[in-house]
Amino acid sequence: QVQLVESGGGSVQAGGSLRLSCAASGYSYSIYSMGWFRQAPGKAREGVATIDTDGRTYYADSIKGRFTISRDNSRNTLYLQMNSLKPEDTAMYYCARHGSYGFRWNLLRSGDAGYWGQGTQVTVSS
Repeated sequence: QVQLVESGGGSVQAGGSLRLSCAASGYSYSIYSMGWFRQAPGKAREGVATIDTDGRTYYADSIKGRFTISRDNSRNTLYLQMNSLKPEDTAMYYCARHGSYGFRWNLLRSGDAGYWGQGTQVTVSS
């Protein structure tokens, strides 16, 4: 079965960096677009970044220039490098797989996701 397991979250001070990883298994990783989403307490889940099978990326305006999404198809792993972290980046971060193989992710829409990981907590203190 499809499994997405996030890791790499933690507590950092503002201006610090973290690298999130998402280990995927149970399906052909390379033929699906992948994404990172986050949800802060009391707020709706929001898209952070997506990466299609051809490597095309899309970022939310709030993190553009600070975060980088990447994928390693040889390791079936998705990454999110987060630099210059801000307190407003505090949230649970989720890895997601697109619901259909070969499709591009459409503008960070959470509705495009077919599977979700359990999440990893990121806390940024000022």
